[in-house]
Amino acid sequence: MKENLSKEKKYIAEWIEANKDAFHRLSDAIWSYAELGMEEYQSSKAITEHLKRNAFKVETGVADMPTAFVATFGAGKPAIGFSCEYDALPGLSQKKAVNQESPLIVGAPGHGCGHNILGVGAIMAAMALKNAMMDFDLPGTIKIFGTPAEELCIGKPYMARAGLFKNIDAFLDWHPLASNTANYATSNAYFDVKYHFRGRTAHGNSPWYGRSALDAAVLMGHMIELLREHTTPGNPPHAANTINYSFPDVGPSFPSVVPDRATLWCIGRFVDTEEMGYVVDRIHKCAEAAAMATETKTEIEIVSMIHESMPNKTICQVLHNNLEAIGAPEFTEDEQNFAKKMQRDLSASETGLDISITPLSGGACAVSDNSEYSWFAPFGMLGVTSCPEGVGWHNWQVAACCGSTIGEKTLDITAKVLATSGVDLLLHPEIVDKARREFDERLKGRAYKSLIPEAVKPPTLINRETMDRYRPLLESH
Repeated sequence: MKENLSKEKKYIAEWIEANKDAFHRLSDAIWSYAELGMEEYQSSKAITEHLKRNAFKVETGVADMPTAFVATFGAGKPAIGFSCEYDALPGLSQKKAVNQESPLIVGAPGHGCGHNILGVGAIMAAMALKNAMMDFDLPGTIKIFGTPAEELCIGKPYMARAGLFKNIDAFLDWHPLASNTANYATSNAYFDVKYHFRGRTAHGNSPWYGRSALDAAVLMGHMIELLREHTTPGNPPHAANTINYSFPDVGPSFPSVVPDRATLWCIGRFVDTEEMGYVVDRIHKCAEAAAMATETKTEIEIVSMIHESMPNKTICQVLHNNLEAIGAPEFTEDEQNFAKKMQRDLSASETGLDISITPLSGGACAVSDNSEYSWFAPFGMLGVTSCPEGVGWHNWQVAACCGSTIGEKTLDITAKVLATSGVDLLLHPEIVDKARREFDERLKGRAYKSLIPEAVKPPTLINRETMDRYRPLLESH
């Protein structure tokens, strides 16, 4: 850490060092809860109770989602938004700090994207900034947005539709990564839609009496394959236009019965909202045509849709400057060897955990519903090393690292960078003004309009069946 930090930034760094143990325990708790999207009841409660005890006003159950919240401290301008995520991923249960695949509970969820440290890092930063505001009499507002089900891009678009992101001057967000970076990257628009087909059962000896819903779903899948040729490729590899689908529910699941139900679950990523809208309309037609051809019925269930992101170099420059001032995480020899074994087992280069800082640049990143923030105010994204390069993501390796001392060090550095960046925004209104001008230039006169019809409600039960199966087993840990 550089010695020439301002008194406000030194205060924040010292406050985080003095109080980090409580946040490590909170991160451990969320790691152990391992709750899937829309089921983060324990995780959300643990976070919001912590915020309430520390002078934040908390509104829970916002935007018709029981595990969503908005926490507020202060008043007036500037208003700084922090993003809090806490959902896990299915099937990625892993024993803590074990660098070989070792599920705590086979098949159970796990934090294979590091959201246990993501959400806690955001509130740790916000709380440090809050205390600095009180001690140095700094005006402004802090808002923390607790957004469920990021892995399905559900929470933020419904909160955006409810108007919760209005009147923010800048958003500061972050994500665990395999590098230390604050690049002003783009990300694609995204859709998540289920197509439910309903037919009529019949005995396999006389299938002509039936109307196969599975035939309809498979036929629709074939049409999507043909449609690929007629969609633009985007900007591969990171901003490619892609469509994926699966058949998560078919039945009766017995080969001698013609199935009367089948679902094709389709997601897609596109460089911009306009291109995505064109493709989604054609996919809808594929469903209608498949139903017509098989004499079945189809129902379209919109799960979520989000816009492409609007990067902001000005805000990312602030994050980058503070990342350089604070410094990247420093890892012990044991922690580096822990990471190198993961790389060695996958025949990846044994570089260990990255402690360098990537130069500021543009580029593209993976889809996230935090792109919705970027249509309301200047948005900056930080990444901090929490896992080694070359082992992938959304896997047990990430869960192992983010549940270890590696994740704790990532958490501490992140909170310092986010909070000190918040100080810059509070003390230097010219930065906020410059970021707003860039924001307006990138929007080019466009205004936010939700892509989700008003009648569509958040899919609050989307992971209920899975969590009902594993929650009792997880509680013992």
